[in-house]
Amino acid sequence: MDSDLIPGLPADLGLDCLIRVPHNDLSSVVSVCRSWNREIRLPEFWRRRKLSGLTRRVVVMAQARFDPTQELGARKFAAVPAYRLTLCEPETGFWAELPPIPGCPDGLPMYCQLVGVGLNLVVMGGWDPETWRASAAVYIYDFVGATWRRGADMPGGERLFFACASDGAGMVFVAGGHDSEKCALRSALAYDVAGDAWQAMPDMAGERDEAKGVCHGGAFHVIGGYPTNMQGRFEASAESFDVATWRWGPVKEGFLESATCPRNYVDGGEGRLLSCRDADVVACEGSTWRVVAELPCHVRNTAYVTAWPGKVVVIGSERFGEAYNAFVLDLKSCKWERVEAEEEFKGHVQSGCCVEL
Repeated sequence: MDSDLIPGLPADLGLDCLIRVPHNDLSSVVSVCRSWNREIRLPEFWRRRKLSGLTRRVVVMAQARFDPTQELGARKFAAVPAYRLTLCEPETGFWAELPPIPGCPDGLPMYCQLVGVGLNLVVMGGWDPETWRASAAVYIYDFVGATWRRGADMPGGERLFFACASDGAGMVFVAGGHDSEKCALRSALAYDVAGDAWQAMPDMAGERDEAKGVCHGGAFHVIGGYPTNMQGRFEASAESFDVATWRWGPVKEGFLESATCPRNYVDGGEGRLLSCRDADVVACEGSTWRVVAELPCHVRNTAYVTAWPGKVVVIGSERFGEAYNAFVLDLKSCKWERVEAEEEFKGHVQSGCCVEL
């Protein structure tokens, strides 16, 4: 650690000042001098910030711009909206728009995946909004420097609607989806963000299109989805990839209580999965699903769910075509709190992820 982080202050006191910098000001602070840039990027800096209770969970979303002047019907049948990246800090109610991806003037690829990996946001896949072809591009946003860089393209040909999740440390896992002929896939890939390198994983036991990827308990779980011959009729099974042994376990039949779209299943920490089902938040502990809380009516048309130990964030609307709302559930008190947002942050949410800054 540098002894002169802040001239005239002891090293520890200077570091205590730096770890209090709000996440939205980090890019300005690292540009002040090399020693601050170097210090803020060290793992020890983030360990100290976290132990001091100064990190904040933020939710990053692919969100459409919302036009409150349009009638409800017009919003339902309007042309395909342009999506941008928005950030929400539920604890403080802070909202912001992230810098656009260089070279993407028409907005984000439709149905792209967002994954948080350490201090980075990874954006991959989706439909190119100009060509309507599957995109293999990977873009990485550094929250500390507020800069974008291009990652290595996703290998293996076109892949859409794949399951995707990160271990949170350095790896992103991809499985299933469908190819350019709309044939569901069994193949899987792993991406090392720091090394900017892809590697093939063993194939899953079966094809899974539109499955949900969740990293949970040291494994990459691929939940639900459907094979080519089912075309939209979801299965209730799941497969899990053990990262330590680098192999898939047996297929878990009946993993879900019902065969439905699994997009809202998330890792809730403390050894359980969470989801929104019908009008409730439900949790799976072991093999048993139970109701945790009733959803507020304002988010029962649920678009996106994320969670961390003790909290669940739900983004949705009361009815299709209406403004989107954000609510946070405290799992200890089972009480909901609304996260207020300006009109520009009430558009439809296609995907998202959580990052601790």
